[in-house]
Amino acid sequence: MRIFVTGGAGYIGSICVEQMLNAGHQITVFDNFSEGHRAAIDPRAWLEEGDLLDAQRLKDALAASQSDAVMHFAANALVGESMVNPTKYFRNNVTGGMHLLEAMVSCGVKKIVFSSTCATFGTPERVPIDETLPQKPINPYGESKLIFEQMLRWYDVIHGIKHVALRYFNAAGATERFGEDHRIETHLIPNILKVALGQKESVSIFGTDYPTPDGTCIRDYIHILDLAQAHMLALGSKESAKYNLGTGGGTSVREVIAACEKVTGRPIRVVEEPRRPGDPARLIAASDRIHAELGWKPQFESIDAIISSAWAWHLKHPTGYGD
Repeated sequence: MRIFVTGGAGYIGSICVEQMLNAGHQITVFDNFSEGHRAAIDPRAWLEEGDLLDAQRLKDALAASQSDAVMHFAANALVGESMVNPTKYFRNNVTGGMHLLEAMVSCGVKKIVFSSTCATFGTPERVPIDETLPQKPINPYGESKLIFEQMLRWYDVIHGIKHVALRYFNAAGATERFGEDHRIETHLIPNILKVALGQKESVSIFGTDYPTPDGTCIRDYIHILDLAQAHMLALGSKESAKYNLGTGGGTSVREVIAACEKVTGRPIRVVEEPRRPGDPARLIAASDRIHAELGWKPQFESIDAIISSAWAWHLKHPTGYGD
């Protein structure tokens, strides 16, 4: 297929592009490089530089690509920032998303795979989080993603654009060529590995008194290659659907730190800090539906395997992409 990938220079987008190219698809990457990196674009892909807020540029790029489908990763994704600057999140994630759907209508593209988030559920009533739970976001980031999910439904009803929205939490790991390099790094694993690399003095644990076995938050970590596989399977879905993605288990903050010490062979200095507002004790996604309907099953369920792939990439790229 010919696939138009927004945000293809970002962490998740770049690795999905690599894997889709390996599978024989033709890829056009559309990115404004506000978060992504030029060095993260697979040289086999065609690049169209542009911004989702520039509706005409977006429409022209999509038309030129002659794509069969869109894969939409481009978004702002910092929960804390969204609580300070909600306008940025609604403008980029919602208005930019609307421009993308309008361009698809104009160009006759009838399929989109959307990188959503389990943050659309807010603080869940139970875990693991399945698709039947009510979606009640507790921050503008999650709300902006939910609004776009709702827009997808209407563009299916009115314009016949089929969609698959994939909701997940903690993407982690790397391939040999591409890895995680955010300008503002909020993710736990890369921040721990920065300590192992000697680039940070310590890593913080926010809250040690949660009702979990070791008192720290439990999260669902999913290998980036498993995410890429889910996105490719979603391309083949003939009907619109929304799926939660998870490994079926969870790993606490202390367990992640211990695994990083084991994999790197280096000590990790820890600083214990108070809880952050809005951090639930456990966030784990259920993936029974996508397993049953698309045959997806994570291949990397060991946190050690996920961290090992990330560590190998960071050792080769100690300054990330260097831009």
